[in-house]
Amino acid sequence: MTSVYFATNRALTGSPSLWTSYGPNMMPGADPAGMVYAVATVEGTDLTRENSGNITAITGVQNGSFTDAIKAEILSARRNILIFLHGFGNAFRDGITRAAFNREWFASSGLKGADTTVVAFTWPSLGQVVAAPPHLLPDDYLRDQGNAQSSGPHIAAFFRQLQTMLMQAQSAGQRSFLLAHSMGNYALQAAVQSWFTHGEAAQLLFNETFLAAADERDDSFAFPRPGRLSSLPLLTEHTWIYYSVRDVAMYLSAAVNLIGRIGFDGPDDKSNQSKFPPTQFRMLDCADVGDYNLAVPPDASHQYYRRSRKVRDHIASVMNGSPPPGLS
Repeated sequence: MTSVYFATNRALTGSPSLWTSYGPNMMPGADPAGMVYAVATVEGTDLTRENSGNITAITGVQNGSFTDAIKAEILSARRNILIFLHGFGNAFRDGITRAAFNREWFASSGLKGADTTVVAFTWPSLGQVVAAPPHLLPDDYLRDQGNAQSSGPHIAAFFRQLQTMLMQAQSAGQRSFLLAHSMGNYALQAAVQSWFTHGEAAQLLFNETFLAAADERDDSFAFPRPGRLSSLPLLTEHTWIYYSVRDVAMYLSAAVNLIGRIGFDGPDDKSNQSKFPPTQFRMLDCADVGDYNLAVPPDASHQYYRRSRKVRDHIASVMNGSPPPGLS
């Protein structure tokens, strides 16, 4: 059983205590106070099965922030904290069960620092990877991309709600990690930009940030601050970028967006150490990782961060405070 603490800006279609009530549409209105915060119980996570796990309960529901009891519960666990932003094609159930999978996947490395408490933000993805007729393939992708962009202010508000708790955890010797996968990185750039354009100060919220298979334009870090991901280094001590030219999803995304993606060949000018100081940035080329089946499931080339034990062990080692120089 895994507890996934979560916030969402999805529109409710029924009782917030039922996972089926969290639909694919954005909540009405832009006020972050309307977001739902709660804890989901996930059972049946099987690390050998990609889409395993079932949501068996949602409790502690509150609008605008976690309840004081839930905040105390997170802090009293005295574990490092993993914050997860899911990608394209994730229904609510997918976003929550994948957060649970990630928690168990990294913990299975056996490294203490990778045994985390997971906190997820689930934005309103349609939950379809391949569109059904009469839609064309890009339709649902572009819909999700628009929702990811619009979720930026809500994710920034989510970060503000976590801020005090993260500072308390860090003061107690715990570490905090941010993991964004795929289009979750597109949502992240919108959140980082929103954070600073709304007057928030630089604050090291995260000890380590992992950008896995990032579906975000490859020049994102080159924008004048606070554009896109240019100000991310003001929120995190270190940024780890995992990419692969064998990632079919990133190849297709580049074709749709008409610009390269960070998750395909890393950020533009990635070897320039003045732009990407090695004290802050690390680039991990995952193209030659061959310890998992790229054909099972069909999007496996995009899921290496949670299918390859080599990639998992690298991320887990970073979480544990002992990062190796590369993938081994």
